[in-house]
Amino acid sequence: MSQGDVPANPRVEGGNGATRERNEREILAAAERVFAAHGYRGASLADIAEQAGLPKSNVLYYMGSKRGLYVRLLERMMARWNALLDDISVDDDPAEVLEAFIRSKMQLSRRHPEGSRLFAAEILGGAPFLQEYLRGDLRDWVQARAAIFRQWAERGLMDPVDPVWLIFLIWSATQHYADFEAQVLGITDRESLSDADVEAITAFLTRVILKGCGVRPRTEPAV
Repeated sequence: MSQGDVPANPRVEGGNGATRERNEREILAAAERVFAAHGYRGASLADIAEQAGLPKSNVLYYMGSKRGLYVRLLERMMARWNALLDDISVDDDPAEVLEAFIRSKMQLSRRHPEGSRLFAAEILGGAPFLQEYLRGDLRDWVQARAAIFRQWAERGLMDPVDPVWLIFLIWSATQHYADFEAQVLGITDRESLSDADVEAITAFLTRVILKGCGVRPRTEPAV
């Protein structure tokens, strides 16, 4: 895109980091809503720009293309979900790490249900836009975390469960309440999940997953 394609808009031409950060945040939030509602093919940059309150040319200025915006949105969702495990080490307490990861994933799925459903739709569609990410950065991330889980098992801090399947289990169990919200609400006869519901679900998942891994929860008294 040539420089002439970008309008002399003060929200772009200001050139400061705060302006760019605000505009990108608005674009990504709008894109999450539009892509979740219409899918990749049905979404348009014009609709995203309108929801973001910016000219379409500004969206292109910041994101480059519809595909680039879509992939960035999906990768941001995964990074947001997994940030808690980025800095773990073999010296950490597996009960503390796993419980915090489950809780964080539940809260993020609750706060960003559209992003969770968008990611699920991409995966169900064969992940045409994410193959490079899944086979590259995300695979490396999972393997690095799995290596730490194996070391915990070798030290007797948890059972020798397959760490990759464990990560898949936590991803799927916590995202279920956003991705299949209609099913959850219909079966439980609720209009929405309350904070108390989410806390009860989180406690349930934590108890079941930690017990299945042979990890004693921090709150469970020693026998």
